[in-house]
Amino acid sequence: MDGPVYHRLLEARDTKGAAFVLLVDPGSTAEDALARTVETACEAGVDAFFVGGSLVHAARPNDYVTALKRRTDLPVIGFPGAVTQVVPALDAVLYLSVVSGRNPEYLIGQHVHGAPMIRRMGLEAISTAYMLIESGTLTTAQYLSGSLPIPRSKPEVAAATALAAEMMGMRLLYADAGSGAEHPVADEMVAAIARTCSAPLIVGGGLRSADLVARKVRAGASVIVVGNAVERNPDPAFLRELVSAAHIGDRSGSRP
Repeated sequence: MDGPVYHRLLEARDTKGAAFVLLVDPGSTAEDALARTVETACEAGVDAFFVGGSLVHAARPNDYVTALKRRTDLPVIGFPGAVTQVVPALDAVLYLSVVSGRNPEYLIGQHVHGAPMIRRMGLEAISTAYMLIESGTLTTAQYLSGSLPIPRSKPEVAAATALAAEMMGMRLLYADAGSGAEHPVADEMVAAIARTCSAPLIVGGGLRSADLVARKVRAGASVIVVGNAVERNPDPAFLRELVSAAHIGDRSGSRP
């Protein structure tokens, strides 16, 4: 049964056009900077926070999440690069399987270690098919996962991969060019996945402008994730522009 956090993401999609999620990486945003980051995000109208990254240096990750949650009622969702990033203070966790690669450790290996822990913590686990997409440069996620990305010029491969994951029961699809990507996921690939699958599609990586965000939503993205671009340009007006580009209108009735 789908949990409340999953349904909040879908509600944001249906009422606003797409949900906008701010990715907070403890390796890039120190705990003493969280108050301003969260305040700016909430004023801009973001719908949720992802917390995590390929490399996370927070000494006390649960304290970090707790500090974030003290400042917002929005969902705080784990986006773990390793099981050590799964902590009880989270509202939910993306239960990620790197379906674009063939490394068994990230297809099922880490999941076996994490499942009992997630059950004990009582976290909402959202099964998510994670697809690394070629972005023009080697990203940290690709390097650490030991996974070849899907070629950005092969939307049919991405669509077939996403469809296979959906048939296996994945509740979210995530096409990610990676943090600091040179090129975002191509519009044609987003459209191909959205046209082929009914599961909500998350798109992230390399989204540095409101125009790019709007293009992904128009192509079929249900959730937009931005992190690195906001770290580099913390101007509140810039974040408001990105959020407004994702919130481009009611799509209820156009998607399952």
